[in-house]
Formats: sequence, structure tokens, C-alpha cells
Amino acid sequence: MPDENPYLARRLHGLGTTIFAEMSALATRTGAINLGQGFPDTDGPAEVAEAAVAAIRSGENQYPPGPGIEPLREAIAEHQQRFWGLEVDPDTEVLVTAGATEAIAAALLALCEPGDEVVAFDPTYDSYRASAAMAGATLRTVVLRPPDFAADLDALAAAITPRTRLLLLNTPHNPTGRVFSADELAGIARICVERDLLAVSDEVYEHLVFDGAHRPLASFPGMAERTLTISSAGKTFSFTGWKIGWATGPADLVAAVRTTKQFLTYVNGAPFQPAVAVGLRLGDAFYADLAEGLRQRRDLLVEGLRAAGFGVFVPQGTYFVTADISPLGATDGVDFCRSLPERCGVVAIPTSVFYADPADGARLVRFACCKRPEVLTEAAARLRTLT
Repeated sequence: MPDENPYLARRLHGLGTTIFAEMSALATRTGAINLGQGFPDTDGPAEVAEAAVAAIRSGENQYPPGPGIEPLREAIAEHQQRFWGLEVDPDTEVLVTAGATEAIAAALLALCEPGDEVVAFDPTYDSYRASAAMAGATLRTVVLRPPDFAADLDALAAAITPRTRLLLLNTPHNPTGRVFSADELAGIARICVERDLLAVSDEVYEHLVFDGAHRPLASFPGMAERTLTISSAGKTFSFTGWKIGWATGPADLVAAVRTTKQFLTYVNGAPFQPAVAVGLRLGDAFYADLAEGLRQRRDLLVEGLRAAGFGVFVPQGTYFVTADISPLGATDGVDFCRSLPERCGVVAIPTSVFYADPADGARLVRFACCKRPEVLTEAAARLRTLT
């Protein structure tokens, strides 16, 4: 491993260039199909895009209000009630952020003191560890293990110490595709209540569920008053570059996060905010078609990976499919992914980078299924040349 940058604060050592940047650059250099980074290769609803164009043309291009424009905050509150039965006040319990990633960082910076501990399930989205480090907190993880990646509630309870400040949950879960069941979430909620923990629940894939059903953590007994729920427009509306996210929850929690957010980006995405409000009010058919279309692409990729010789763990939700490389005679996912573009013209992400102990995911790799069917078909054909 190269020496750390001498100018980088010690708490951020190990958080250099992400694997996504490395693998995307490799895809560009080799011309490989990029199934690594999770972004669609088609735009979202035309009416949402046109609303952004109209906002730009009408002059909505200056700083929006710090908490987000009122129409978007109202649409977010309506969305929480419409889909999940959660009542939030758009004036005091909704904050618009620069994507979910900023919301997570702002939450940990606001809610954690140096030396606090944050508990999450491994593998974790890579920003969790970075956000905890920036807050001076320690990320303690509980491993989700294949084949089903179920939550081990006994291990979760054992991971909590007197220094634990909050639980950082992600459901539907990236990268495993696990949608935590009602029983799992009820058990997680009981632990939070019994240990008096705050919860930050990352639910950006809330509408991308194929099997089972999404249940917000805040909907469980004792959780509404201690949970900050985070989501974003990027995954639901296929406009990942707009970076419009939000956090909802009790007024005091939201106010704390707003305090840190204002010194990170201050505000963001003025003309995109009214467009996202349009998206959140789309009819039920849009949301049903979104999930069904992605389910079909999941199935297409799963079939292709199996035909290529991978072991496949079928995801219940999200953009991603996790595969086992050991049936192909490989044992190191990082080496495998670095060689894959040259071998067959496809890019994937080694899942080991999402684990505190990379050995826990050494033989696992992650592929994105949020691409056009013809792209997935071509990727599957290329992968079959590995055997």
C-alpha cells in the first residue's frame, strides 16, 4: 500500500481514491461495460426533467431557502404519509440536502461527539466509514453473511457499548440487496429503544424492492421520536447527478442536521428542487413500473451471471447483484475485478472494499443491474467467455 498523504488528517487515513473512481477509470480506458458504479444509463421521467428546464428558464437559479423550497418540503412530507404512513411537518421536520450522502455526513457530524461509536451492518456503503471518521467517531460493524445476509440481532446487541451513540441502518441494503424483514426491523427497533440509541436510516432504495416489502425503521414502536430517515431523488427518478436528497424526523434532530448542512453546501440544486417535487407526486403506476422494470433487469443479470459460472445471491431490492467468484476458481475479488475488463470487457466492484475486514467479502463481487436490457445481455455474453 502506498504511503498515506502526509497532509491528510490521520482520522481520514485509508480513505483515499474510492474503488468506484478506480474502476470507472478502468472502464473508460478499456472500453468495458461498466456494471460497477450504480447509476442508470437512461434518464428518468420526462415530466420531471421538463420541470427542471422550466425552473431554469423561469429564473429559479439563485440560492433556495436553507431547509429547501417549500413545495419540495411539502411533497416530501406528502410522500412519507402516502407511502409509509409517517406524518412529518414540512416546516420543521424536513430538510433538503445535496443527496443522501451529504445527509448522512451532516447527520453524523451533528449527532456524534469525538470518541462516540456508530454501529452499522457490514458490508457498508463506503461513505459511512468516512462520515464517522470526519465526525471523530468509530464505526463498529456487524457482519451480514451469505447466503441470505440476514441481520444477526444477538451480534448487534453485543456490538453496542456505553460509547455507542447511534445505529446507522441501510434498508434496502447496498451492496447485498437485502430488504430487512418486519421481524428484523422490530428487533432492531427494540434494541435501539432498550439502549436509548438514535437511529439514522438510509432508505434511498425504498421504491426499488422486488421481493418482500420496505418498512421504514421510523414506523416501528418507539422509533419515530429517535429516527432520522434519509432518502433521495437520485435512485427513484434516475437523476443521480442532480444530488437532491432529504432527511425527515423529529424537529430537534432535523434542526441539528440543518446546523451542519448549512456549513457544508449551504444550499443546492435550486432548479432541481421543484422538479423533484413533481416526481414525488407522480401516480402509483410510475412507482410500480419502476420496481417491475428493475426486477426484470435483475432477473436478466442473475441469469447471465449464473450462465457464466458465478454463484449468485438474488437481491430482494436495490440496483445490485452480489456474486461469488469461487466457482470460477478465484479467491480474491479485488484482483478479479481489476483483471476483468481486460479479460472480457466488463467492470464490477469487489465487495471486500465495503467490509471492515476485507476477508469477510473476499470472494464476493457486485454488479449493477440498473442498465438497459441490451447492455446487460451483452455483458452476460462477455462474462460467459470466462469459462
